[in-house]
This record gives sequence, structure tokens and C-alpha cells, in this order.
Amino acid sequence: MIELAEVVRKHGPEYREKFGDRMPANHQRALAAIVACRTEEMGGHLVECDHQCGHSDYYYHSCKNASCPKCHGADTKRWLEQRETELVPVPYFHLVFTLPAALRDVVRRNHQALYSILFQATSAALVKLGMDRNYLGGQLGMVAVLHTWTRAKEYHPHLHLLVPGGSLNKDGVWRPARKKYLVPVKALSPIFRAIFMKRARKALPTETFPQEAWDHDWVVFSRPTFKKTK
Repeated sequence: MIELAEVVRKHGPEYREKFGDRMPANHQRALAAIVACRTEEMGGHLVECDHQCGHSDYYYHSCKNASCPKCHGADTKRWLEQRETELVPVPYFHLVFTLPAALRDVVRRNHQALYSILFQATSAALVKLGMDRNYLGGQLGMVAVLHTWTRAKEYHPHLHLLVPGGSLNKDGVWRPARKKYLVPVKALSPIFRAIFMKRARKALPTETFPQEAWDHDWVVFSRPTFKKTK
């Protein structure tokens, strides 16, 4: 199977020549790190057998960049295993919150601030509707993961959430959600948009946010996942 490093090594110079002046510095560093990872450029260390057989192996160092799949494949696996231990035996819902295309340039310029606000706005919008007695009337739980690219390597920042199908009310009593319905996405979308834009403008008062961001509904997706966790 072809590795990402091979793709970057082959096409990276042309890509940087075309788009380098618009690439954030951390993206430049990530491309360089992915190419160098576990090669002579990173240096290495010698491992020798301690049972006097004389065998030795030389291992190149890893780049440790957060975007490198070689470095973080095992970390991802461990993280998923840890999250599995936190699941409770109830139905779950999969939700996706997507930022509109009109905001992508702004988000890419200010990714550190706006990725954080994306998490904040998503959780705040869900908590707000979850507390509504017309729906769940209690506190929701959730796990959120940021995705910034599609499988086709198109910049597309969005959050995936795994949410238990129910809530805890103020007395700590579990109230299950309907079988195929958590909260209404048509109500969730404008709340998410309003919270995100308010916090984004406060965090970046000199940034220009396009009016197009208000002209369309923001995409929020929700559906049940597996029926139980055990």
C-alpha cells in the first residue's frame, strides 16, 4: 500500500510551489516532517541484543508530528481502546457538525482559535437543546473528534460526535431518547451557527467574516449508531 510520505515526496514540491505562499507554517512543517519520518534525515539509534548473540538493528527516529500517520497510528489505536472502556450500555447517536465553505479561508488562517471555538459551539448547542424539556430535559454526554480534511484531501473542517441516546436530569435520573431521534437538527443548526459566530467575532475582532456564512443553514447530521455497546 502506498504511504502518505511517498505522495508528499513525489508531489509536495509542486504543491508547495503552487500554494506555499498560502500555506500556514504548521502545514509546511508537517509536510517536511512526514517526508523525513523514519529516514536518515531524522537520525537513529542502534539496538543490540543483550544476550550476547551479536545481533543488532539500526532504527531511524520518528518525526513525532501530530499529522504523521506513521507516528500516531498506534496512538490512535490506544485512544480508541480507552474510549471503548468509557462507553455505557445504551444506544448511541453519531452527529456531524460542519463549518460552511464560506468560512474555510477564515478558519484556515485562524485555525488554532477557531478549531477550539468549533468544539465550544458544538457542545454548547447540544447542551442547550438537550436541557430543553421538550426533548431530553437533562445533561448530555459526548465525545468529539475534529476532522479537517476529506478522504480526497480537501480542506473541510468538521466535528464527529458520539453521543449517548439519553440524558441525566437534575436528580441524576436517566431519561432515554427516542429510538431514532436525539434532538432536532433543524433547531440545532441555527443555534450552532449563532454560538460559533458570536464567539469567533469576539475572539477575532479584526477578522472579516463573509456574509455568506449567515445566508445558508449550517450542516448538522444526526443518526443512531449501534443498538448497544456490549
